[in-house]
Amino acid sequence: MGALKFEGFAPRWFRLAPDSVLMQSQCRGAPAWAEYVHLLWTMWVFVTPVFTPQGYDARWWLLTAVSYPLFIALYVGTLALPARRVRACAIGMMLLCLLLLPWYPGGMSYFVFGCVMLGAHPWRNGWRYAAALLLANVVLLVSARSIGYPWSAVVWLPVTTLVVGLLVHVERQRHRKDAQLRLSQEEVRRLATTAERERIGRDLHDLLGHTLSLVALKADLAGRLLDSDPRAARREIGELGQVARDALAQVRRAVTGIRAAELAAELAAAKVLLEGEGVSLSVDAHTDDLPPAQETVLALCVREAVTNIHRHARASAVRISLRRQAQHWRLQVEDDGRGGAIRPGNGLAGMRERLQALGGSLSIEPASPRGTRLAAELPHWSAVAAEPAHP
Repeated sequence: MGALKFEGFAPRWFRLAPDSVLMQSQCRGAPAWAEYVHLLWTMWVFVTPVFTPQGYDARWWLLTAVSYPLFIALYVGTLALPARRVRACAIGMMLLCLLLLPWYPGGMSYFVFGCVMLGAHPWRNGWRYAAALLLANVVLLVSARSIGYPWSAVVWLPVTTLVVGLLVHVERQRHRKDAQLRLSQEEVRRLATTAERERIGRDLHDLLGHTLSLVALKADLAGRLLDSDPRAARREIGELGQVARDALAQVRRAVTGIRAAELAAELAAAKVLLEGEGVSLSVDAHTDDLPPAQETVLALCVREAVTNIHRHARASAVRISLRRQAQHWRLQVEDDGRGGAIRPGNGLAGMRERLQALGGSLSIEPASPRGTRLAAELPHWSAVAAEPAHP
């Protein structure tokens, strides 16, 4: 994915790194200003002088005028630069605090931001990040105590940086894992589509190669017999028409395989998404005579249902079934998660609208003994009624 221009918060020539915090945030659909809201915590830079004997003296104004813009530049760097360069900016915030510590207590806010943003570096595991936080806090505590800071003024820093830093780090790791799963899903769908196209191409080549050769042979033979033996020529022309009709019927049967491709891709993507989280998935789907329009709607229902289970259900097992019952198709997605009240959102509303547009319905109810059961129903259409006739 190419870098996007971060309009509104940087010059037009400024481009985000593809693996930057801001780019990942935008890919999740978060607004551009979301990461900048955290700067509200820097209010402590401006509040701290209230609790010091010097107050808002000339030295405070000078150090703030010099350090705060530098801190903002480093913070933007942790958000917009490549992940491998985030650590340098985060350490820069910490060093800024240590350099100003003898004269500028408010700089400890810079240290907190540096510790938290250090988590955006691509650490191999969380333990290394926790060790880096501990080391940084030891350095700060030793420095602060050596220049006369009381314990009460600095003892809160290790607790704050460790708790907030690790929580933010875990959240970022979760978002990164979700992004990887989405990429895996898209890759599964792409591979399924490619495989289906290749299969159809092979089938059409096998069917039409022989048939068209036979058509050409009979056409040549009818042309040669037209003057010498008109009856035989008419017979060959009649057989030529029958061959063409048989070929058309074979092509129609071959391309019906396209109909199951989209649903198959969604089921494969669901398997990747759920089993990647340790959730078992069982599928029982029968798609014979399923019209393309209905198959597309049911495939989207599977996608939305599985996404909701992944995000909210905390399930250990999921069952998906699709069967024709009497005069309707019934898709059922059932999980053994925490259940509870379902809040209708845009996803469920869109699912219900698509089903209703085809004369179907959607129901959501508690499963037994726990979990949620989603059922989508569509009336059965015959292949003749569902698809336009071919000439």
